[in-house]
Amino acid sequence: MGRPEKIRLGEILVKQNYMNAAQLEQALDEQRKTGRRLGRVIADRGFASERQIAEAVAHQLNIPYLDLGQYELDAKQVQKLPEVQARRFRSILLEEKPNCFVIGMVDPSDVYAYDELVRLLKRDIEIVVVQESLLMQTIDRSYRLTDEISSLALELQEDIDSTSVDLASLMGADLGIDDAPVVKLLQTIFEDAVQVRASDIHIEPQENKLLIRFRIDGVMHFQTQSDIKIVSALIMRLKIMAGLDISEKRLPQDGRFGFTVKNKAVDMRISTMPTQYGETVVMRLLIQNTAHFQLDHLGMPPALLASFRKMIHRPSGMVLVTGPTGSGKTTTLYSALSELNTPETKVITVEDPVEYRLAGIIQTQVNEKIELDFPKLLRSILRQDPDIVLLGEMRDEETAQTGLRAAMTGHLVLSTLHTNDASTAPVRLIDMGVPRFMVAMSLLGVLAQRLVRLICTHCIEDYTPTESQRAWLNQVMPDPTIKTSFKHGRGCQHCNRTGYSGRVGLYEFLEMTNELSMAANMQDTNIFIQKARERLKGKTLRDQSLQLAIQGKSSLDEVMLVDNQFEE
Repeated sequence: MGRPEKIRLGEILVKQNYMNAAQLEQALDEQRKTGRRLGRVIADRGFASERQIAEAVAHQLNIPYLDLGQYELDAKQVQKLPEVQARRFRSILLEEKPNCFVIGMVDPSDVYAYDELVRLLKRDIEIVVVQESLLMQTIDRSYRLTDEISSLALELQEDIDSTSVDLASLMGADLGIDDAPVVKLLQTIFEDAVQVRASDIHIEPQENKLLIRFRIDGVMHFQTQSDIKIVSALIMRLKIMAGLDISEKRLPQDGRFGFTVKNKAVDMRISTMPTQYGETVVMRLLIQNTAHFQLDHLGMPPALLASFRKMIHRPSGMVLVTGPTGSGKTTTLYSALSELNTPETKVITVEDPVEYRLAGIIQTQVNEKIELDFPKLLRSILRQDPDIVLLGEMRDEETAQTGLRAAMTGHLVLSTLHTNDASTAPVRLIDMGVPRFMVAMSLLGVLAQRLVRLICTHCIEDYTPTESQRAWLNQVMPDPTIKTSFKHGRGCQHCNRTGYSGRVGLYEFLEMTNELSMAANMQDTNIFIQKARERLKGKTLRDQSLQLAIQGKSSLDEVMLVDNQFEE
């Protein structure tokens, strides 16, 4: 096709009945005030969807619309257009034809972008229209930094092998040295981790090699491997950044540091541990964007959310959130605090460590080196006249008793506990040595949660359960005779061949009624568990996970991990 023509997006959308004139005027007014692109304003306001906008533009210009979600990219072809230009012109190279390249563009009427793409690629281009959000997701996936990381690791190895290497320059011991080999390698690793939404970076020395892996959606993914020689330089640099003791290699150390990637402020928690082949490092990435801490965005069932919300607005008592490591407990508690944080309320937290900074909330951190533990810190903050206290974790009897006493004396206390479900949490407190009457009087409710991976929408297909899965279904389905179709993901480029993309929370909430409080005060804890499970019937983690499988949102393999009865 030839050079594109300019179009008036708003008029096109009104003409094709995707929005009305009044909505267009509102969008134009916001565009004039903010300087944002009109299409982005229209989509964000919900006047028209991104797909409707893209299809309207394609129809007006008489060029094809392409759904990137269903398109299988050729990674080598994509790389022919540099990432900087792809992001700048909101475009991606899709296909090479004998006389031209096929380019996906968000705004094909951008004449300057068209001319620059022709100049860069030195060939004519054929344009198709794509959605902006899908384009940016595709760019993030396609321009992985694996090759660059491997190249920088090799460069660092060669510098280490050199007999004339300047150690200070190599390490970037001065934090301002951005072109030191180690600094460039780590920065690239951080950028790639943020780009693929990794929650953790693992640096793992083996006998003859160094492995770097990312945890994405709760599952480990191989990133790259390199020569074992570079591990000392990497870890030393990380220790410098986190303010740790670079001479101490025999004991575990914990620290943190911050950095910025593509205008995103990231807080990095780092943990080192000595192993047979050297120190291993795990880094937790915490993107400092507190806007996402909202209870309405967690995906709780409406009735459960209403009960939980009612409970956290009580003036006193304790509310527990339980689940294994990585189940989203911190996100839930921070979301609750964000809602409770008002000018009329004083909120203080006791954490180990502080993960996210919340404006308007006093956050304190445990420091075992100076014997400032949970009980001591909690006793101190209770003299600071708080209304609400967040206690990071119920670790021991003393912490639990101090927290429950605070709940009995007019404070709302939020905390976490490691149990498999909601019904066993009160029993766990009693097993820790907390008096039964304190649990019965102070505990308001328990929220148990898990995170389950969702099937990739780009490669979802029908699935026939195996014999072991059918046996599990016969045990857990209310009526096993009902015919249900299941789904799974076959794996594609959009989900890194895993068949999954994103996660969703599963929740069960046990409200401590008078009957349950009386049962908790009885000698036989089995009575309480039985009554609690009766109250949760039909609303358990298992029930919710089964519904995800029946609805085709998650696979049987994934949801069966929630249930301990799964056997291969």
